[in-house]
Amino acid sequence: MRQQNSNDTNDIKNFNQVENKLLLLYLIDKMEVPLTQSKISQFALEENYINYFSLQQFLADMVEVGYLEKSTVDNTTYYSVTDQGVVALDYFKKRIPANVRNKINKYVEINKKSVKRDYEVIANYFYEQNNNEYTVKCGIYEDETTLLELILSVVSRDEAKLICKNWRKNVNDLYGDILKKLTGEINDE
Repeated sequence: MRQQNSNDTNDIKNFNQVENKLLLLYLIDKMEVPLTQSKISQFALEENYINYFSLQQFLADMVEVGYLEKSTVDNTTYYSVTDQGVVALDYFKKRIPANVRNKINKYVEINKKSVKRDYEVIANYFYEQNNNEYTVKCGIYEDETTLLELILSVVSRDEAKLICKNWRKNVNDLYGDILKKLTGEINDE
């Protein structure tokens, strides 16, 4: 009898793990943009769905099996659902209780704009081995439209990091200044 109870407990635990992984896939998929690890943690912990350590393990497991893709930009980790993850989610999403799906849908509706805003301003840099320089890409995007995109070559990593930091910090002023300069009268003296 003891063996049976132990197996039942393991089955329940495994079911909860599967359900929680599906919940995470559902959340990331519904947001329609890669989510930062901190945004995923915020949701899971606020709603008391998953504890922090289990969450980290679930994310790592889903990356390992190919349901999530993990990328890191400027020390920020992002997760997005892969095609394989979408197939699994489509097949198993009915296992997520309707009230939980509704809660996630409401959370996405409330938070989607602020999450997307994080993606509307980008600043990244890449090392170019062929010329020993760094390429810095800064941009402002609205929905699917590029409002402004700058690509610069700089000689040092520190300079690239500084440009990215200043772009994010001062993007509104910089965008306004660039627009004014480009649309203003040119004085030929």
